[in-house]
Amino acid sequence: MNCFECDQQGQTVAAVAVCSVCGAGVCATHVRTEAKQLREPANPGKVIHDRSARKLTCSTCREAEEAV
Repeated sequence: MNCFECDQQGQTVAAVAVCSVCGAGVCATHVRTEAKQLREPANPGKVIHDRSARKLTCSTCREAEEAV
């Protein structure tokens, strides 16, 4: 799979990730990484723990999310 953003610029660059919002393939230059904390739902008798995770998005979706 190739990077969608690079393809729009007439370049062919291999994708290293898939945008979690729109599903486009993105290269290392265009991928945006955001640290997220995921909380597991509470069940009786269990302790709630936050888990480290990451969210990968393309630059277009990241800009749209930041504009809201």
